[in-house]
Amino acid sequence: MSKKLSIALGVTFVWFTTQFGGGFASGAQLKSYFINYGVSCLLTCVGAQLICAIYNGYICYYARKHNVYDYQSFNNSFYGRYSKIFSPLFELVYIFVLLVVPAVAFSTGGTTLQELTGLPYLLCTALVGVFIFVVAIYGTTIVRRVATALSVLIVVGLLVVFIPNIIAQWDSVVGGVQYLDAKNLPLGPALWSMLVYAAFQLASSPAIHSQHAEALEDPKDSVMTYIIGFIFNSAMIFISTLGLMAVVSLEEYATSSMPVLVLIRNGVGGAVMLPILSILIILGAVSTAVNMVSAGTTRVCHMIDKNFDPNAKPTKSVIITTLILCIVGFCVAQFGLIPLVNKGYSVLGYLAFPVIMIPYIFHAFFTKLDTKAPAKK
Repeated sequence: MSKKLSIALGVTFVWFTTQFGGGFASGAQLKSYFINYGVSCLLTCVGAQLICAIYNGYICYYARKHNVYDYQSFNNSFYGRYSKIFSPLFELVYIFVLLVVPAVAFSTGGTTLQELTGLPYLLCTALVGVFIFVVAIYGTTIVRRVATALSVLIVVGLLVVFIPNIIAQWDSVVGGVQYLDAKNLPLGPALWSMLVYAAFQLASSPAIHSQHAEALEDPKDSVMTYIIGFIFNSAMIFISTLGLMAVVSLEEYATSSMPVLVLIRNGVGGAVMLPILSILIILGAVSTAVNMVSAGTTRVCHMIDKNFDPNAKPTKSVIITTLILCIVGFCVAQFGLIPLVNKGYSVLGYLAFPVIMIPYIFHAFFTKLDTKAPAKK
């Protein structure tokens, strides 16, 4: 495998594990953002990946071209004379990200581990937090490697859960598509929900994708990287959404917050699939939290030491910062999964519109995709 392809796959897996969390694994996010809006979900779930690929690719390209690999440096350079307005705004958005996203991951992983083991919720969230802490302190290089390993496990698990059920319940899948099509739901709300989903996913992108841009040999490598990422992420989210078509017409699905469980109960190999799904949810939650915590540690340590190297051995400041972020995530997780998802995620998506979604379009237009801005030495 060439070095460029290897790096591209590593960054792709970071993107995948950032997007993939407990909400994705359980099917709750797919149900809320896509399937609830009708048969167009089979297109809007892919459309959201396209939006994210374009924005993430632009972030990665700009960061590598201008050598800005922490989000403060990236924002100050990217927003230019408007950075005094937008950099502090992004700080607020990212503080919210660091509070909500890892907390949801702690809560999701802890809840699932509790169901598997019967251990107290507090202990389960603590165990998840320990694993997140250990992985996150070893920097972006380790995060990419862990993301790759976790992604392989997650992808294999997803395929094991969905592919057999899609095949075994194909008539139900077709029936589900027809059921949604018959509802004749308007396209406008579906497109808006797609944008909100993309906005939520992009809320942390300047922090995550700028730091991993350093691995690219050339800024233009971001194009290949995010084409691969788009294909990979689109395939996985499409397969997952298509699989849930088998149960959308069931009454049990309408009231369930874990749609994939409904699919498994009504499909094949439930006794084997249920533990696999539980492990998937935990892995997805942990991988998301590791990406968030690692990016936050990089930002704080860059504030303390401008010569900070995220790929070096963990220093005292790295360990302390990562520990604090993990403790905060653990504490916020005690509010419970449902309140965090219902309130936190929705607010985060809307916050990203004025700070990321709209300003980036203006930047791309007025700089002609950054071709008017000279690269910094």
